[in-house]
Amino acid sequence: MNYQYIKDKDALVTYCQRAQTKPFIAVDTEFVRTRTLTPQIGLVQLYDGEQLALVDPIAIRELSALANLLSNPKVIKVLHSCSEDLDTFWTALGVMPNPLFDTQFATSLLNQGTSVGYAKLVEQRLGVSLDKGESRTDWLARPLSEQQLAYAANDVYYLYQLFSPIAAEIEALGRTAWVLEESAQLAARKRQDLPSEYAYLTIKNNWLLSGRGLACLKALAAWRLEKARTRNLALNFVIKEGALVNIARRQPANKNALYAIPEMAPQDVRRHGEELLDILDNVNRLPPEHYPANVERLVDFPAYKKTSANLRHYCEEVASQLAIPVELLGSKKQINQLLKWLWFTLDESKLMGQVPELISGWRLPLLRDGICRITGVKFD
Repeated sequence: MNYQYIKDKDALVTYCQRAQTKPFIAVDTEFVRTRTLTPQIGLVQLYDGEQLALVDPIAIRELSALANLLSNPKVIKVLHSCSEDLDTFWTALGVMPNPLFDTQFATSLLNQGTSVGYAKLVEQRLGVSLDKGESRTDWLARPLSEQQLAYAANDVYYLYQLFSPIAAEIEALGRTAWVLEESAQLAARKRQDLPSEYAYLTIKNNWLLSGRGLACLKALAAWRLEKARTRNLALNFVIKEGALVNIARRQPANKNALYAIPEMAPQDVRRHGEELLDILDNVNRLPPEHYPANVERLVDFPAYKKTSANLRHYCEEVASQLAIPVELLGSKKQINQLLKWLWFTLDESKLMGQVPELISGWRLPLLRDGICRITGVKFD
C-alpha cells in the first residue's frame, strides 16, 4: 500500500489540515514502554481514507498540528483497544483523542467477543491475515525498515475499513453514544493521577502492616512514586514492590540490614540506601497518632459477599437482556470499585475525583435502580 512518511512540520501541517475536513480518521501509535513509567512515542499512524500517513514524532518536535487534529470535535478518531494509545498521546502531546470510537469495545457491544485483537478482527471481518512479525520492534530506533513501516501502516489501513460497517451496526442498536461515552470516560480517568501520599494503597499486601510499619510503607511508596515520575522510570525499576513491604516490616537501621532484604538488589542499596534510611528515621520520629489507619479490605466487610453476589446477579440479568457480555457491563473489578467507593474511608477513585464506572456514563441509566435497591444508596 502507499503511505506518506512525514518527517517535517510543514508536511504534517498540510496532512492534518486536509484530515480536519474528514468525518473520521483511523489512528494508531507505536511506542516503547519497557523501563519507563510512561510510554515513549515512536510513530503515529493516520489514515483519512485518502492518504495514509506515518508521522515521525522523533524527527518532528512541533506536533501542535497533530494535537489539534486529535482534539477536533468534528472528526471521529477511530482506534482499536485504545488504552495504551491514550497514555501515549497524553504523555507526548498533552491531549486525548476526542471524540473517540474504539472498535474493540464496539465489537464487544455487538456481542462478537470481548477484547478481540486487531489482527483477529481484520481476519474475521475482512478475510485478511496480518503479519505480526514486527510487533517487538524498537520503535525509537532509526532508521525504520520498509517492513516495519508497512507493518505500522496496516494498523490503520484496515482499521479505516472496519469502522463504517461496525459503526452502522452499533448505530442500528442505538449504542453509538455508549461507545463514545466509554472512550471519553477512559480518557478522563487517565488524566487523573493518584496523589503520591496515597501510593501505599496500591501496594500488594499493604494490609499486613499496621502502626509504624504502615507509616513506613506510606512514606516509602510516596518516595518511590515521586522518584519514578521525576526520572520517568517504571516503579519496579526504582525499587521492587516486595522490597518496599519488607523494608517497612523490618525497618532496617543501617545499610547492612538493607542488603539483607532478599528483594533489594545491591545496586539499589548503593543508589538509594541513604534516602531509604532517612525516610525510616523520619517515620520513627512520628507520634503514633500520625500513623495511617489500617488498610481496609472488602473481605473484612460482613456485607461484602452477599452484596457483591447480588450486584453480579443483577448485572448478569441486565446484560442478558441487552445481549452483551456481563464483563462489559459489570465486571467483578467494577463491582469492587463501586463497593470501595461506597464503604471505604480512603478510596482510590474518590482520591482521584472519579465516580465508579457502574454509576456513570451509559451504564448509569441501565443499572441505577438495581444498584440503589441492592446497596440502599440513591444516585442522581
